Amino acid sequence: MELNDNELRRYSRHLILPEVGAVGQMKIRAARILCVGAGGLGSPVALYLAAAGVGRLGIIDFDRVDLTNLQRQLLHGTPDVGRLKVDSARETLQRLNPEVEVVTFSEKLSSQNALQVIKPWDIVVDGTDNFAARYLTNDACVMLGKPNVYGSIFRFEGQASLFAPHLGGPCYRCLFPEPPPLGMAPSCAEAGVLGVLPGIIGTIQATEALKLALGCGESLLNRLLLFNALEMRFREIKLRRDPGCPVCGKNASIKELIDYSIECQNPMSADEVSVQDLKRALESPGANIKVIDVREPDEFRLARIPGAQLLPLSALADRYSELDPEQQYYLHCKAGVRSLKALQFLRERGFKHLKSVKGGILAWSDEIDPSVPKY
Repeated sequence: MELNDNELRRYSRHLILPEVGAVGQMKIRAARILCVGAGGLGSPVALYLAAAGVGRLGIIDFDRVDLTNLQRQLLHGTPDVGRLKVDSARETLQRLNPEVEVVTFSEKLSSQNALQVIKPWDIVVDGTDNFAARYLTNDACVMLGKPNVYGSIFRFEGQASLFAPHLGGPCYRCLFPEPPPLGMAPSCAEAGVLGVLPGIIGTIQATEALKLALGCGESLLNRLLLFNALEMRFREIKLRRDPGCPVCGKNASIKELIDYSIECQNPMSADEVSVQDLKRALESPGANIKVIDVREPDEFRLARIPGAQLLPLSALADRYSELDPEQQYYLHCKAGVRSLKALQFLRERGFKHLKSVKGGILAWSDEIDPSVPKY
């Protein structure tokens, strides 16, 4: 089917590129691309793919728009706070380009639905923000023979690649066979992210997806592109497929999809207490506990639990001697990751009476005192 007059005008800057032209634009129109996630990475990916004229654009995301998203997730605006991200995304993309068919899935990617959701698409773009979804996306793509355009971001750094064992390259598990232990890798909510960073990495992902659809250029297959925003520097690492990879290797041990999100939902450990437990301890007559906030000073100024003493995890190695090894301490951070690390550090140095507050100050705001700001 030839391009209509409206398409000829809309995509005119593509059409005058010898590498694209009318034939290439029709390839883009015929492409079916799925974006896993409608957040920081998914926003620029979806926006640029829709603007480029991808014929069928899929988005899967179960989350709702939060005010904290708007610093980087440009698919959504202030009036969208509280709405499903897929609904906000669909409206934004249809305003941008009504020629594109936007298909949305308001559900969480899982071992039960991943193969079914991903199977109809030609290209998958990984816009996930957690390891459970990232490994599900990778494994499903390997099993279905779909190219997986990978991207990830953290603080001021990002990376991108193309994982496609069926094209001769590695998969994500060739680099990282298993997810890190629960709590060892802080999320962007815990560590922060520069707002423009997902725009840079997501745009690279969109570029890779379009090149795949066109069948032109040199892809990131067998290469990992690293970007440091503070240094404004790109560098590259060569990758190769791991013959012993558990999912794409010759003797693959992973034959079915794994729900790491379910496996990681462990009951509260003996080292943890809930915010309700902390509240009861603080209100208990004669209680002799101290609350230590291991976040950074800027976070402490944003929100705090009354009576908490600030001692950042980053300074703990130099200042832990200020604490009494015989005192009962309740450690908290933003979401419960850094406080567990602080607990382990102090325990190795002889502190016996330690508890980490599960969920951190976010849980305190949700369950105890809504007046405490969430950030």
